[in-house]
Amino acid sequence: MTLTMEGVLALAPDEASAKAARGLTSLAKWPLLGADDAAVWGECQGSGSKPYQTQVDLSGPAFRCSCPSRKFPCKHGLALLMLRAQDASKFSGGEPPAWVAEWLASRGERAQKKEERDQKAADRAAERAVQLADGVDPAQAASALADPEGATKREAQRWRRIEEAAGELQRWLGDQIGRGLGALDDAAIRGWRTMAARMVDAQAPGLGQRLTAAADGWRAGADWPERMLARLGLLQLACEAIGRREALPAAVQADLRTVCGWPLDQAEVLATGERLTDRWTVIGVIVEERDARLNERRVWLHGARSGRRAWLLDHTHGGRGFEGLWLPGSGKDLTLVFYPGGAPLRALVADEAPSTEPASTEAAAGVTPQAWSAEWERVAQRIAAHPFASLHPVVLANATPVASDAGPHLTAEGRAVPLRLGDEDWWSLMAVSGAHPLDVMGEWDGVRLSPLTAWAAGSARPLWTRSAA
Repeated sequence: MTLTMEGVLALAPDEASAKAARGLTSLAKWPLLGADDAAVWGECQGSGSKPYQTQVDLSGPAFRCSCPSRKFPCKHGLALLMLRAQDASKFSGGEPPAWVAEWLASRGERAQKKEERDQKAADRAAERAVQLADGVDPAQAASALADPEGATKREAQRWRRIEEAAGELQRWLGDQIGRGLGALDDAAIRGWRTMAARMVDAQAPGLGQRLTAAADGWRAGADWPERMLARLGLLQLACEAIGRREALPAAVQADLRTVCGWPLDQAEVLATGERLTDRWTVIGVIVEERDARLNERRVWLHGARSGRRAWLLDHTHGGRGFEGLWLPGSGKDLTLVFYPGGAPLRALVADEAPSTEPASTEAAAGVTPQAWSAEWERVAQRIAAHPFASLHPVVLANATPVASDAGPHLTAEGRAVPLRLGDEDWWSLMAVSGAHPLDVMGEWDGVRLSPLTAWAAGSARPLWTRSAA
C-alpha cells in the first residue's frame, strides 16, 4: 500500500487517537523500526519496562499491538505508519523478528483456509446453479425420496400458488390491453417489471422472464408493438391453460410446467421418458453465456433412421468446460430419453454405444434438396403442439447466402429467410459458399434463423460452423 499522512489519519478511530499518535512520532520512542514489502513493525517505549510490540500487515492494512488499548487501530499502530509515511529510510530491512513472522504466518493460514472455504462454497453454488438450470434439484430430490407424500403435497401447494399468480397476471394483462400499447411510458414499464417480480415470488419464474422479455422489447425496432402483442398473447394463453391445467393432457401439463420455470428432475425423466435408440448425427452446436457467468451449450441432433430431431442442453458455471465432445457432422449410436411434452425435443443421453463410423451424408444433411416445404411443415406442427417453444431446429437445403438492404438472407426457389448472424460469421459463411447453394442448419426463433452449420451438397462434413458466442 502507498502510505501518506492523510491516508493514515483516515484510519484513526477518532480524533483523540490521531492526536495521541502524532505525539508518538519521535524516533527516540522507537528503539526498533523495521519493514519489508509485506509488513511494518516496531517497538515503542511506553511507561513500562518492556516496549510495546507493534506490527502492521500492509495487505489489509491489519494491526496488532501488545498494548492494552481497546481502540483499533491503537495510537501505536497509527504512529508506526506515520513514521513510515514521513521517512521510510529510518526502517531497517531484512527478516522480520519471530513475533512478526509468526503473526503474518497465522494470518496467511487463516486467509488460505477462508479462501478454500469460499471456493468450496462457490463450487457448491455453481454446481447448484448448473443443476437447477438442467432441471436437477438435489435437495428437492432427496426430500421427495425421504417423504414422497410430503413432496406430493408441496407440489400441489406450488401449483396453487402458480394458479393464483396466473389469475392475477391474466387480469393485469387485460388492463394493459385496455389502456393500449401506445400509452406505455417509463413508469408503466417499471410496473411491468414489478409484476414480473411478483411472478418470481409466486414460484413461477418462467412467467416473469417472459413478461420481462416483453418489457425489454418496448420501442426496440419498428415492429415492437407486433412483437410485444405476440408475447403478451402467449402469456394470456399460458394463464388460460394454467387455469384449466387438470383438464389438459399430461404432455401439455408438462409443457406448462416448463413455461412456468419449473423444470422436471433429470432422474424422473430418465425413469419415465420416451426412449429412442438411433444413429444420431450432430447437426449444430452453440455455446452462449447467460446470466451470472452461467454458460449454456445446445447440441442439436438428427436421427438417421427415425428422422427425429433432439436437443441436448448443458450448463457450466464460472468458466468451467463442458463434458463430452460434440462435433458437427459426427455421428454416435445413442439411446436418448426425451422430456415429456406436446412436441418432445429436449433429451438426455441414457446410453452411448462406442462407434467410430463417420456420419452419413443423408444424416448430416437432414433433408432432401426439395424439402423446404416439408421442413417448415415440421416447424408448424411443432408450434401447433407447443406454442411456447422459443427455438426450432431447421435444416434448409440448397440455400444461398445473399446480402441485401434488409440484411443477410438465405434464398432458394424465390423464397428468402432472414438471418440473425454477426458480421464475422456472416462474411465467413459468404466466403465459404462462394455464391453457391449450401445445406444450412440453424435455430429458428419465429422471426429469424441463426445459422449454426453449413454443408456442401453431397458432403457429410460441414464446410462452416458458427464461431463460439
